[in-house]
Amino acid sequence: MGGPAGSAAPHTRRVDRLREQIAVQLATQRWLRSRSYAAADFPLGEVRRLKADHQVSVVLPARDEAATVGAIVRAIRDELQAAGIVDEILVVDSHSVDRTAEVAAAAGARVVAQSAVLPELGDRPGKGEALWKGLAASSGDLVVFLDADLVDFDPAFVLGLLGPLLREPDVHFVKGMYDRPLRLAGEASPTGGGRVTELVARPLLNAFWPQLAGVVQPLGGEYAGRRAVLEQVPFAGGYGVEVGLLVDLLRLLGLDGMAQVDLGRRVHRHQDDEALGRMAMQIQLAASRRLTGEGLAEPGTELVQFRRVDGRLVGAEIDVDALDRPPLRDVAAYRRHSDLARPA
Repeated sequence: MGGPAGSAAPHTRRVDRLREQIAVQLATQRWLRSRSYAAADFPLGEVRRLKADHQVSVVLPARDEAATVGAIVRAIRDELQAAGIVDEILVVDSHSVDRTAEVAAAAGARVVAQSAVLPELGDRPGKGEALWKGLAASSGDLVVFLDADLVDFDPAFVLGLLGPLLREPDVHFVKGMYDRPLRLAGEASPTGGGRVTELVARPLLNAFWPQLAGVVQPLGGEYAGRRAVLEQVPFAGGYGVEVGLLVDLLRLLGLDGMAQVDLGRRVHRHQDDEALGRMAMQIQLAASRRLTGEGLAEPGTELVQFRRVDGRLVGAEIDVDALDRPPLRDVAAYRRHSDLARPA
């Protein structure tokens, strides 16, 4: 009698697991239908009408982006700030050694040095730090984040990201999706970009947070959210910040609290393979830290990268650790000095 009863338990678990998978897939499909938009759905006139008394900040983290940041800022200033849609353009200069700060300021942005924001909390390297401090230093109740290395920037990116927040009161975070062409050795692949997305981020999300499987560009740097929500979640350090935000906001809001917008085509500067390796590990660290509460051991943080030099293998051991910054609402220095950090 023990045999049949014992064999039934694994079968029941398999059936339950299959039901869970089907339920997640159906929820993802439902979300894709109800929470996916196109930038063209939100023309300038409608966004201006919907904006009402909202204050909009556009935040660009920038490190050595003098070649592109000026054109982005000017496009936002001339089309969106002039139309009363964008109230603040903030560039966070993340220790640039080129003319990023000067170019951004000349184009019309307010520029803050990353190290000058909440200085009593110190300063860490990486994109997550620049975004966290950009949120702290900006003033809008709606915050749009854009990468500063975009080429042929279209202000419709900002309109598309704002649209669902303004039209749908239950949407609190909007992610951009797009085609990402990749140019290597003079040849262009129309959808070849996003290598770390496909090899690292998407498999991680599908394995552990399958509700996010419908997010087309989980690592994309173009997204927007309500300040009241963004201040409730930590910001992972380095390039783990985008995955961290998706996972933490999923837990906070549920899938229906997020949306995505098709922005068309995104062209930007690509990094070499070694840099992509470091990026990939930071993403894995951010994901792993969000699994530690579910029994996963704390991950190691050192990455060894080998290269051939004069016929010899030379290894470099790199600490890619990028610790999370806490939710801003929990930071006493932010609450105490927020009026000083923001323009009057």
